[in-house]
Amino acid sequence: MFPVIPTIWADVLRAVRQLQPAAILVASSGAEPGFEVLAREIAAREPYLPLIAIDPTTTLPENAIPFAQIGGNFDRLMARLRAALRVRTLHSTVMRRLDGDPAARTKLVATNPSRDATVLLIGRGAAYPALSVSLGERMGVVGALSIEAAAKHLSTRDIDGIVLGEGFSPRVVDAFLTVLAEDARFRNLPIVVTSDGFVPAYELPNLEIISGEPARVAANALPLIRQRAFEAHLSRTLRSIDAGGLLDSRTGLLTQAAFNRDFATAVYQTQSRGGGLSVARFAFDPDHPRAQLDGARILNRLMRQMDFGVAEEDGSVIAVFPEVDLRTAHMIARRLSSVMRHTAHGKRDARSEPVVTLVTLLPKDTAKSLLARLHEDTHRAAS
Repeated sequence: MFPVIPTIWADVLRAVRQLQPAAILVASSGAEPGFEVLAREIAAREPYLPLIAIDPTTTLPENAIPFAQIGGNFDRLMARLRAALRVRTLHSTVMRRLDGDPAARTKLVATNPSRDATVLLIGRGAAYPALSVSLGERMGVVGALSIEAAAKHLSTRDIDGIVLGEGFSPRVVDAFLTVLAEDARFRNLPIVVTSDGFVPAYELPNLEIISGEPARVAANALPLIRQRAFEAHLSRTLRSIDAGGLLDSRTGLLTQAAFNRDFATAVYQTQSRGGGLSVARFAFDPDHPRAQLDGARILNRLMRQMDFGVAEEDGSVIAVFPEVDLRTAHMIARRLSSVMRHTAHGKRDARSEPVVTLVTLLPKDTAKSLLARLHEDTHRAAS
């Protein structure tokens, strides 16, 4: 890349302000007094400005991406930098598309990628519980005690990163990483390996080795995962813009106004032409808002093209299944619920388990009466 301009710590803030760089590489342990100040300066800039810390020895700020060079080999650095610059380009595109819409720009700036991120934690060693807690303090966590369970989560959830803990042989780790590198869906995922002595010889630009205490692993894995979550949010925002603002950028489902319009249309067309229409409501614990977000994203990922849904303000998610009878809707809802239940330890958690209500369209129904029956049945089920 050209030009590459070196600077020293005493001049770094002035250099950033004057040169307006596209990325910043810091040959630093992360412990320099000016590092936190630099990270804050960069975090406030638009579009996204990548900050990569080479061989850090301490806990990094959440926007400082770690890079561990192995034996003086910097071959992976260019791939890491290119991946970060793609996020910068995507952010620039979204900002340009939102020009003239200050409310949408303000909403984008207020986005917290760390809060919305979901990491897949794979492992079964002694450090797994502590690592689960440390990651869970910073982002959403989905746990898997085996590679097979991890593969199932990757196919059913929107995952922003993978932390591969202890408990697997080098052969199993090699096979898993090889499969990820060969699949375009997962090739750019942040992947953190916590085992020492591992040589990252894979076409995975965001593969990183972070060993040590669980709190340090979680803190230094966060920047990579945060970047990926921000990229996913920008992609959903672009899809929302292309759809005329009808999609919610956090969940990918319809906005409330778009849902009301499409639902009324679907009820009218079904009543006019015949056929079936079923509606499911997934009610989550209102004190656990993360469950609603995860449930909405799972629904968006797994539903058919003709299905649609919305995340409501009361903490529930509503899904509409055109051309589906009540019996088939039960089967679909059971499958969705089973995916929503998994938590950091791969076990069922009452906070993540929704109360599911199903209704089907009757000849006398209107859109309003069908939704009223749906909410009435939910209250009866909850009581």
